[in-house]
Amino acid sequence: MNMKRFRLLSPLVAVLCNLLMAYVVYFIARVVFLIENYGLYADTLTTSHLMELLRGGLVFDTTAILYTNALWVVMILLPVSRKENPLYQNICKWVFVVINTVALIVNLCDTVYFQYTLRRTTTTVFNEFSNENNLSGIFGQEAVSHWYFFVLTAVIVYAMVKLYVKPRLDYHTLNWKTYAVATLLELLAFVPFCIAGMRGGWTRDVRPITISNVNNYCDRPTEAGIVLNTPFSLIRTIGKNLFEVPDYFKSEQEMEAVFTPVHRPEASDSTSQTSPKRKNVVVIIIESFGREYIGAYNHHLEGGKYKGYTPFADSLIQHSLTYRYSYCNGRKSIDGMPSILSSIPMFVEPFFLSPYSNNAISGIADCLRGEGYSTAFFHGAERGSMGFMAFARATKFENYYGREDFVADKRTRGDQDFDGWWGISDEPFLQYMNLKLSEMKQPFMAAVFTLSSHHPFRVPDPYKDVYLEEELPIHKVIRYTDHALQRFFDSARKEPWFNNTIFAITSDHTNMSNHDEYKTDLGGFCSPVIFYDPSGEMGVGMQDAIAQQIDIMPTILGYLGYNKPYFGFGIDLLKTPAEDTWAVNYLNGVYQYVKYGYVLQFDGMKAKALYRLDDRLMKQNLLGKVKEQQQMETELKAIIQQYMERMTQNRLTP
Repeated sequence: MNMKRFRLLSPLVAVLCNLLMAYVVYFIARVVFLIENYGLYADTLTTSHLMELLRGGLVFDTTAILYTNALWVVMILLPVSRKENPLYQNICKWVFVVINTVALIVNLCDTVYFQYTLRRTTTTVFNEFSNENNLSGIFGQEAVSHWYFFVLTAVIVYAMVKLYVKPRLDYHTLNWKTYAVATLLELLAFVPFCIAGMRGGWTRDVRPITISNVNNYCDRPTEAGIVLNTPFSLIRTIGKNLFEVPDYFKSEQEMEAVFTPVHRPEASDSTSQTSPKRKNVVVIIIESFGREYIGAYNHHLEGGKYKGYTPFADSLIQHSLTYRYSYCNGRKSIDGMPSILSSIPMFVEPFFLSPYSNNAISGIADCLRGEGYSTAFFHGAERGSMGFMAFARATKFENYYGREDFVADKRTRGDQDFDGWWGISDEPFLQYMNLKLSEMKQPFMAAVFTLSSHHPFRVPDPYKDVYLEEELPIHKVIRYTDHALQRFFDSARKEPWFNNTIFAITSDHTNMSNHDEYKTDLGGFCSPVIFYDPSGEMGVGMQDAIAQQIDIMPTILGYLGYNKPYFGFGIDLLKTPAEDTWAVNYLNGVYQYVKYGYVLQFDGMKAKALYRLDDRLMKQNLLGKVKEQQQMETELKAIIQQYMERMTQNRLTP
């Protein structure tokens, strides 16, 4: 056997050539991702920083490529001479092509999904949509609108088939001992590089690279989408518990002195009110109803000419208690329910997709049931959709009303009001809720989660000529849902229970944006927090304070005079001075903490950035220049450690 000929045509040469081709495929997917989502980065992305992000991307691509192609590498480098024949090599070729085609498709799918979540998809997505039966229609529509991805995939697959490099060795001409020794040496030489690539580095202090390592390259959490790839995010979250308990504070007492999620009404609260208020409570969670779409929050936009898309919400805000700086605590619908109804924010992964979803938890329904309230949850999709019914039951809602219940009620038009995608359209379903509320024993506590202002952004047929396409596809359905909300209030005002009811209105998360300030890391969390009390007793006016979803439950309980201990990470906005209000959220490994007129970005180990809250485009990083920074870090650490300790120790009740 001529060893020079072997080296030139060896299996290792084929492995290296084809892995290089895999890198090219991942690079193309990253370029497509950047083009498709360029609006999220256009204002801050410089050429030099883009190069830094792309260099970081190589690290994560290496891990994903080596993990996904490990079987193929072993097949090629197996030290058995008889495998060097056309049939075996063709099998190897198609294993390589199929594996990397799947990786390409997954990356391209996430390119579209990213604009809704601002994070690469992890394995929780399989649980998140496990109960949905309409995904084929959604995927079909996206496939049509992104037809060019199919063309691109076909071109890349064709190129992989044509450019694939085979080791050209005929086992009939080889000395099997020489071949075995040579290929074994190649395999042994490649293994250390493979292990280092999978781990993310050579050094001893490099643990296997995780999603959180993306912050080594990013200036903004949203930039993680450029650096990461979806196969990596999926691989790194398979069967993983991502909730790690930090040790910022050495004692429980030290941490409790900074922050505690256990609310214990003061003696003055319980003795001054011998009879708590017996008002009804209705929490309205509107799909994708971000602050950007509401004119009342945005008088500063477009030279003061911005009208928004919610004329009814604007009129309601004039008679409501609202907060100028209000935020959601997550980026997905499944983040909204725990935040709003149980005062549990989303850190790292959605609570009820985590390993701790079976923890004992409470919520506003549970608290008020103990005070004699009847409770109900409404969602126009099929029972089990998004896991909402399971969460409603876990937090002690007595009744759950979904699409099946709407259809079975003879007072409705049944499935004639099915939107063809997610469930019953908002207008008829909110009217149905009004009927059911009027049948409930007072006082009652109810929550509704709307669904029409959701992808694929279609209004019901009777309104297709009323709400037309505007700048963004979501605008027309926001107008429709605002109309549905108005129709609900028009009907509810006629009911005897209306004037004795508190309405809390918010969104589950935000959605598409066409204003730069809502495309920032913090802007993507701008949701309304509105309290409407027809009696006016709760207060009226836009407050220059900070509010978040997790404050809704404590604020309502505080206003009602609830005098028992309860668990919740939020605060009672009515009893907290404006300068002490705050908000927190989590995005791509970075916690964002809003307080004292600033927003702090913290990666769990160190502060990454600090911006003034009125720096709407988050351009001037004041890290290390503001005296409040240290206090903000201390407070945020206490919140994080309380969350992780209590989550992992099943201590989510008082």
